[in-house]
Amino acid sequence: MRCFLVYDIPHDGKRGKIADACLDYGLDRIQFSAFMGVLRATQQDELMLKVKRILGKQPGKILLFGVNAADWDARKEISYIAEDKRPKPRGLPQPIPETALDHDPDAI
Repeated sequence: MRCFLVYDIPHDGKRGKIADACLDYGLDRIQFSAFMGVLRATQQDELMLKVKRILGKQPGKILLFGVNAADWDARKEISYIAEDKRPKPRGLPQPIPETALDHDPDAI
């Protein structure tokens, strides 16, 4: 089942270890303190036991919930990908922009 795990944990060390546990279970980070992925029921139980041990008596809240296929398909999402602002390497050949001629042999 597709699952979401979200948490609010003030202690940096505990928060990092819980994030590592989520990644170990194959979950993808979708926000700083939110992960998503597919987990079987037994994996959900194991992960919650693990993060409970990691959190210990420190303050925090961890939520794991499943989303059925119909609800997932009905989701609404807005996602913008930031433009890569890193400098481009110099001295390397740059790709030639594609034109309509590249795709339509009858365009000539």
